[in-house]
Amino acid sequence: MNKAFVKESDNDDEEAIALAQAIPVGAKNYITPAGYQRIKDELLQLIDVERPEVVKVVHWAASNGDRSENGDYIYGKRRLRQIDGRIRFLTKRMDSAAVVDPSVQHGNDQIFFGATVTYCNSAGEEHTVTIVGIDELDPLNGKISWVSPVARALTKAREGDLITLQTPLGPDELEVLSVRYPAPAGD
Repeated sequence: MNKAFVKESDNDDEEAIALAQAIPVGAKNYITPAGYQRIKDELLQLIDVERPEVVKVVHWAASNGDRSENGDYIYGKRRLRQIDGRIRFLTKRMDSAAVVDPSVQHGNDQIFFGATVTYCNSAGEEHTVTIVGIDELDPLNGKISWVSPVARALTKAREGDLITLQTPLGPDELEVLSVRYPAPAGD
C-alpha cells in the first residue's frame, strides 16, 4: 500500500504518554513557579514561532504540486503533528499544574516540595538534590521528582534525621545533613 494513503496516529507522542503516567493517580501535578514559566515559554514559542514557520513551509510545498513524493510537504506535515501533539501535552500539563512556591518554606528544616537537601548514604557518599515537579526533573543536575523513591523517603524528614531508603540492593540508611529553601523574592 502506498504510504500516502496510510494515516499516522495523532497520538504518537510516546513522551506524553510516559510522562502522563508518572503522576500518581489522584495526585496533583506539583511544579515550581520557574518550572511553570518554562512550560509556558515553550508553549508560546511553539504557538507563536515554530508552528507558523512550519505552516509556511507546508503551504509552499503543497503549492508545488505532487505531494506524494514531496519531502518538504511530507516532513512538514509530520512536524506539524509533532508540534500540535506537544502543544496539547503542554496545555494539559499547565491546566493540571499546582504551582507551589518553595520560598514560603524558607528557614524550615523539614523536607517538603522544593527543598534542596544534602544527605549522606551508608557508604559515606554525600548527595545534594532539589525536589521538583515531574516536568522539571533533571537528575544530572540534582533535580529529582517529588514522586521518586529518594524524594518520597526524604519528605517530612528534618536535618539530622536518619531515614531508610529501599533500593533494589536492599535498604540504605540516609542521614539528612542540611535542608535549604530558596529565599522569598525581595529578600
